[in-house]
Amino acid sequence: MRRPPSGSNSEHSGSPIQQQSLDAFDLDFESDVGSALRISGEVGRWDHASQRGGAQKDRSPNLLAKPRSREWKTFGAATCSADDALSNSEIVFDKAKFDDGMADTPKRPKNRLRSPWAISFSTVTATLLSALLVILIVQSFLTRQLDPKGCELSYMRPAFAKYSDFDTEHTRFASKYSLYLYREGGIDEDTRVKGIPVLFIPGNAGSYKQVRPLAAEAANYFHDVLRHDGNALRDGKRTLDFFSVDFNEDITAFHGQTLLDQAEYLNDAISFILSLYHDPNRSVRETGLPDPSSVMIIGHSMGGVVARTMLTMPNYQTSSINTIVTLSAPHSRPPVSFDGEIVKTYSKVNSYWRSAHSQKWANKNPLWHVTLVSITGGALDTMVPSEYASLASIVPETHGFTVFTSSIPNVWTGMDHLAIMWCDQFRKSVIRALYDVADVRRPSQTQPRAERMRIFRKRLLTGMEDVAEKLLPQEEPRTLLTLEDKSNAMVSQGERLTLREFGKARKPRAHLLPMPPQGTNMEGTRFTLLSNQPLDANSPLEVLFCSVFPLQAEQRADVFSMNMDLSGDNTGSTRLACKNGASDAILLPASTRESEYPFDRAPTFSYLQYDLEALAEHQFVAVVDKAKEPTAGWVMAEFSAESASTIRTNIGLRTLLTSGLDLHMHSTRSMVNEINIPALYSGLLSYKISISKQGCEGGQELFTPLLRQYVSEPYESKFFVNVKEADINIHGVAPYMPPPLKGISAAQGLSLQIWSDPTCHHTVSLSLKLDFIGSMGKLVMRYRTVFAAFPLVAVALVLRKQFSVYDDTGIFMPFAEALDHSLKTSLPVVVMILSFLAMSLANASQKSQNVVPNRPLDAVRNATESASDFTQNDLLLGSQDPFFWFLVPLFGLISVGICVLINYATLIITHGLAFVYSRLWSIPPKNDDGKRTPTAFAVTSLRQRIITTAFLVLLVSTVIPYQFAYMVLCIVQFATSIRALRLLWETRAPANHNFFNYTHTMLVLMVWVLPINLPVLVVWVHNLAVHWLTPFSSHHNILSVMPFILLVETLSTGRMIPRVTTRVRFVSNILLIILALYAAVYGVSYAYLLHHLVNVFSAWLFGLHIADSSFSFSGLSHILDERVEDGNNDIKKRP
Repeated sequence: MRRPPSGSNSEHSGSPIQQQSLDAFDLDFESDVGSALRISGEVGRWDHASQRGGAQKDRSPNLLAKPRSREWKTFGAATCSADDALSNSEIVFDKAKFDDGMADTPKRPKNRLRSPWAISFSTVTATLLSALLVILIVQSFLTRQLDPKGCELSYMRPAFAKYSDFDTEHTRFASKYSLYLYREGGIDEDTRVKGIPVLFIPGNAGSYKQVRPLAAEAANYFHDVLRHDGNALRDGKRTLDFFSVDFNEDITAFHGQTLLDQAEYLNDAISFILSLYHDPNRSVRETGLPDPSSVMIIGHSMGGVVARTMLTMPNYQTSSINTIVTLSAPHSRPPVSFDGEIVKTYSKVNSYWRSAHSQKWANKNPLWHVTLVSITGGALDTMVPSEYASLASIVPETHGFTVFTSSIPNVWTGMDHLAIMWCDQFRKSVIRALYDVADVRRPSQTQPRAERMRIFRKRLLTGMEDVAEKLLPQEEPRTLLTLEDKSNAMVSQGERLTLREFGKARKPRAHLLPMPPQGTNMEGTRFTLLSNQPLDANSPLEVLFCSVFPLQAEQRADVFSMNMDLSGDNTGSTRLACKNGASDAILLPASTRESEYPFDRAPTFSYLQYDLEALAEHQFVAVVDKAKEPTAGWVMAEFSAESASTIRTNIGLRTLLTSGLDLHMHSTRSMVNEINIPALYSGLLSYKISISKQGCEGGQELFTPLLRQYVSEPYESKFFVNVKEADINIHGVAPYMPPPLKGISAAQGLSLQIWSDPTCHHTVSLSLKLDFIGSMGKLVMRYRTVFAAFPLVAVALVLRKQFSVYDDTGIFMPFAEALDHSLKTSLPVVVMILSFLAMSLANASQKSQNVVPNRPLDAVRNATESASDFTQNDLLLGSQDPFFWFLVPLFGLISVGICVLINYATLIITHGLAFVYSRLWSIPPKNDDGKRTPTAFAVTSLRQRIITTAFLVLLVSTVIPYQFAYMVLCIVQFATSIRALRLLWETRAPANHNFFNYTHTMLVLMVWVLPINLPVLVVWVHNLAVHWLTPFSSHHNILSVMPFILLVETLSTGRMIPRVTTRVRFVSNILLIILALYAAVYGVSYAYLLHHLVNVFSAWLFGLHIADSSFSFSGLSHILDERVEDGNNDIKKRP
């Protein structure tokens, strides 16, 4: 900086004179902390006019600069001493001398650096790159890697009966919520209860009428099928009484207290429902049946979370809930973290469930009898990330599991958040599962817990999972198969059985496959069978697992329920005691040349798969062709070694992403082959797979390739029929997900199971490549809440830059200019630090999960012994893979673009409204010298402000949530910015530039925090709309908004924040750095705390304003003073 001429003087000897520029000065901000102001050219003599010792009005820190004559200009002065810092006195200089000194100095365009619209090339570049990334991500999300939709419409004839007597005597929420009983028109219109109670809980903003598809299917299935089935009735099957709750479309996803209120109401509702079955006037149950003591629960979306919360409430009736089925429910973490109560409620509920299941003894586990099944729709659900439906971190496999709808037999399709309630194929599967677990003969109305889990797995899983239970080993031989020694085919050891037609011999015929010899490695061999025929009583195909039946006197043949004699009258025969494998049949979607989707209306394939050790007691597999006439159909059966049919790749993720994976399966391959790729476990990456093969000569191919992609946790399978090309995306390891209870020994990753016809004797080639563009769309669901937090990093750094320059030079930079400087200095440093932090956190997460407990529940023994920190993935990116560190700069770049967009959008709105304001309201009067006075910055009187503030504080403490007050303050701040801009237009003085830039940046900061407060505000407004006037029991903390109130009221008086030249200035830097780091590291998982951090920063800014008035109440009154000076040094009240 050029020194002033030696003749310059100051009233304060020894104090450096802070130099400020006019519009023509050349400004160059050199560093991030202290920016030096350079003045190019020879500057004349400066005169410092502090006017100390003058009247009190001269000591007032009126930063709304007043216009002077043409010979003089005024600038908001930099302080020369502590007193000057408080008075913010003005520096006045001789304009003629200044002009002489600037004669041979190159000038920049006037007002360029001070214009809020100015934008640098680097900012433009960053914004364009950000826009490009956003376009690619959105385009990918909307058009790439989309699962096909296969849901069929459901139909019903609904009728609802409201329980008006469930009133305030039973629950305190009777005036807000209602209870209904569903009845299907034309089938069951009796409103008396008669069967097994089932309660449906709607989700966020859901309706009680959403129960219609499920309840209608239950009524129709019992009416058309079960009531005519004597065995089912003897097994305790009765109609399901579906109850539903009208929550008036409450918004539970955004408000924890609303979730708790619903849980309390539902516990009261269950007590009322159970009481109905004790009332003979309202119940028509059969005599001799026990009264129900529990209710089955079906919860959609947040209704599933409410269902789990019910068991933690004080009014929960023990054992009144034992079966919970949730549909697209976010169990693992809240969908958004804008409300502190919802985050705390999730933590409390999940901790309760983990703690309960960590008990060593069943009698100490209050949830031992409860089964929990979570069903989710997959990638088509764009409201709740499907990973959030996982129960792996909440319940052990003995008590619950998570399954995707694309895995469920005869469903085989994904579905969106609402379709999961009305999808016809899916509702049939759910209702049949509920009827299977129902047992009216028990007070609990359901089977025991272990049997319920077995039934749910059988109904909802593919049957090929490791936990799938095979029934064959548990059964007794029921079929006596008699064979003629020479009339039946014995397949040679190790050969494959292939039948291309049934009934060719015009009589029943058995084909025997001998078990591999005892020396075979039983753990590595399995039996597989595939056919296009069902394995039921009406099928021409029957599969039996047989042992030789000894003809001894003490054994009788009449113990068998079925005697299949294929020997004729030949005395030379063999008898086999057999078990039927139909109970373990797995349904697969048909894959033919005409197949397009797995959910097509086509006959399914039947598939059997057994490990050889499960067949150790048998000697033969008998494939019986029962057709007596030629019948179309085929069957293929074989024993195969795991080493020959399973391919485990050791390729790393980086190699896979760059080079892809190419495999070739030779012509002598097995019928079914499996490819395991451990490196593919992340839900953030998508792939494309292509399968090529040569056709069979003469068109003799029995079936076209059928592909199943699956991951083991959660249970997600997708089928691709007649596959040539397919999109591969999984819901494996996902960001922010808590670790599972059982720990992770080694990620199994993605597995591909391929059924192909080996009789064609051709090779099959498989190619797997990364879909880069398709992967970008996966960021939307996993990281959409990032953009509520990451932009605050940029805003905080911008504010830091603005205050640093202002304290050094007296010039408060525009938001765009400060963003440009931050983009070149502090922002890259912060992004680099966060990138290293992301890698460190991911590595720590991997190491902590590589430790495998000895027992599944060892991970959650207690707080001191816990092997799993369930919050370890809450920070920053939430990623468990350091490979994704690049997402930090990616999100940082997008956040910069969003900040630029919000900045200019706010400027456009502010300028537009300021233009309207200047036309509608009168122009300020002029001084004698023709200049405008600052009375254009009109504010209310001190008394009015005090009354308004006191009234607002009273409302916050009693009726309204502080989020409403915050929204009002945002509007007031908007008005302040508009008035500041209008005054700037009238009086283009540097002090007015400073004040407008300051108010504008604070407005941008408050706008970024506003979305965090809006959800709770929406809940409050919704409660008013349904006439629920009971105040929230939360969100009435005055301290949560008081600093905002004081700061916004201070700014509304037109007072500029004083400059700080002491070490206290570093407090602002520290607070803003803390805000930036917190927004990046904790902002996604604990976004609600961002409001409180900004609130603390506002308190600090208000403290600086107070400090300018010597920390006295009179100073506070002075800041809020309603008087200003006019051009003649007279005191006038503001209009």
